[in-house]
Amino acid sequence: MEAKRPALTIAAVVLDIEGTTTPISFVADVLFPYIRRELRNYLTQNWTDAQLQQDVQNLRALAVDQPELQLPHIPHTTTPTDGGVADDESVREAVVRNVTAQMDRDLKTTALKGLQGHMWVKGYSSGELKGEVYDDVIEALDKLGAAKLPVYIYSSGSVQAQKLLFGYSSHGDMLPRFKGHYDTTIGLKVEEASYHAIAKEIGQDAPHILFVTDNILEAYAAQKAGWNVAVTDRPGNKPLPEEHPFPVVQSFMQLWKVESIVLP
Repeated sequence: MEAKRPALTIAAVVLDIEGTTTPISFVADVLFPYIRRELRNYLTQNWTDAQLQQDVQNLRALAVDQPELQLPHIPHTTTPTDGGVADDESVREAVVRNVTAQMDRDLKTTALKGLQGHMWVKGYSSGELKGEVYDDVIEALDKLGAAKLPVYIYSSGSVQAQKLLFGYSSHGDMLPRFKGHYDTTIGLKVEEASYHAIAKEIGQDAPHILFVTDNILEAYAAQKAGWNVAVTDRPGNKPLPEEHPFPVVQSFMQLWKVESIVLP
């Protein structure tokens, strides 16, 4: 009988956010409703801002470049329409329809995440929003930090949105605890190539990286790239399949008890 290969010591940890470090309810019940509630006002108040206009252009290009998504198109203000030139208000309403359609379908496009991230800046800086993070995450980060193990974030939310959540968290500014942040600009989280790209950027061999996520498809993609994976089972998370090869933890502190993972 072949001897079991000894587990390799982890040299870097990469964390998902939603359903992993942070309750899904925070995103679904706090962050997303904020976007729906504030979108029209945000567009009106910041319409001439260059950053917003770039966000609008990204949404416009997405609808054109990926017709399979069947997203509402966003006209240019100077584009002639059947009624003449599209006015600013008509364009803003088209943006609202596009964003609402994506959120209704839970799409995680880079264009949508970019706009959402910029909107959340106002909510966090005003104190209306405060990032929610599980207590056990803080305890685990303290332990990893003491061991000088680098920790990274990889989320479908934009890097800016990640930094807002952790920078304005219920535990204070957590950003110094992280070595770096990645979003879908490096690749989709369900694609193996994304994990190869991150491993190259952080300068670690795949067998020495641990990825923690609640998403089973992301877990398989990371596994294919040679990473170690642990899956979180938090309150409110989508039920995991009955059969899968990954260790399951309800708390980050349980990671040190997983036989296949060696953390310092």
